[in-house]
Amino acid sequence: MSRWLLPQGADPAVAPVFLARALRGFADGFVSVLLPVYLIALGLGGAEVGAIATTTLFGSAIATLAVGAWGARWNDKVLLLAASILMIATGIGFSALSSFWPLLIVAFVGTLNPSSGDVSVFLPLEHARLAAHCETAQRTEVFARYALTGALCGAAGALAAGLPEQLDALSGIGQLESLRLMFLLYGLIGVMVWVLYQRMPGAGISAVGSAAPLTKSRSIVIRLSALFSLDSFAGGLVLNSLLALWLFDKFQLSLTATGSFFFVSGLLGAISQLAAPRLAKQFGMVNTMVFTHIPASLFLIAAAFASDLRWVLALLFARALVSSMDVPARSAFVMSVVEPHERAAAASFTAVPRSLAAAAGPLLAGWLFQSGWMSLPLIICGVLKITYDLMLWGAFKSVEQRGSTD
Repeated sequence: MSRWLLPQGADPAVAPVFLARALRGFADGFVSVLLPVYLIALGLGGAEVGAIATTTLFGSAIATLAVGAWGARWNDKVLLLAASILMIATGIGFSALSSFWPLLIVAFVGTLNPSSGDVSVFLPLEHARLAAHCETAQRTEVFARYALTGALCGAAGALAAGLPEQLDALSGIGQLESLRLMFLLYGLIGVMVWVLYQRMPGAGISAVGSAAPLTKSRSIVIRLSALFSLDSFAGGLVLNSLLALWLFDKFQLSLTATGSFFFVSGLLGAISQLAAPRLAKQFGMVNTMVFTHIPASLFLIAAAFASDLRWVLALLFARALVSSMDVPARSAFVMSVVEPHERAAAASFTAVPRSLAAAAGPLLAGWLFQSGWMSLPLIICGVLKITYDLMLWGAFKSVEQRGSTD
């Protein structure tokens, strides 16, 4: 399997990273769909769902910030092993607890991901290892294949979100207990991820490279972080968990049908990422990020105004087809405009503000849902993302030449 995942000529030392990303993507795929269903089955409301989603993102941001600030004391393998232990504990905790406040604590310290992308502490650590084991010319392709791996397995995980309904129908154990088993599965996948990280070469790189990791590139990283924060706040309004809640409440979609929707949209997003390296090579990374992102936002806004489920799904599928092309281009762009020893720190310090900004989105969206403004988060998200794209293009189109030559 690792031969298929890795780009041709890639260092085999990164194979465990790709396999771990595949497993984590599968787990994130079903958790992002099942999380609101599970919390509602426990008796919580839309505002509580939004609060827990916010807390997961806020906790991820704090953990990622810690990696950026103090990660130089350990190599990446040690920190990845510690993160996988947190993943195991998260699955066990969510499967065993039922009250809001204990779940909120586990959400803060754990690794749950209510979104379609990877916003966890795993991300900067894995990015650092990938960047250290690939040539500059290969970087966009490696990150594209890494993102593709997560997206494909996330789509498969979304399809697996229908398992609780089938398990309940076959065994009669009840929806709540079926959902608890899925969180136990999440913890079991954490065990498998730990085994993969344990098999990585022992001679790792430090998590950030130096005690003062950002020097020459500090200014550009700060500007990128500010813009990425705007994009992430907007994205936080329509995380997969919240979009699933929107489909449940507005169109009464079943859990199996919703999982199937996220499976197809995940596949479309994954397939589209294959085009990202070619587009970036021909048009530049910034242009690829911006001019594939704007149509996706327009599709999302249109879906908010549509009343027919068929049109809504068609527009959301169209959005999925173009909304993820910026992911590998963005990762490669950040890696290309900083010094080699700053790459892991740049990944951390661009990820932290993104996670913090995204954390505010679910809380607002949950309140809007509970207040009856079901489609407003989609509209706000689309408008803010278009604003981000235009600002990014204006600020960094002139930096593209430097990024292509580093």
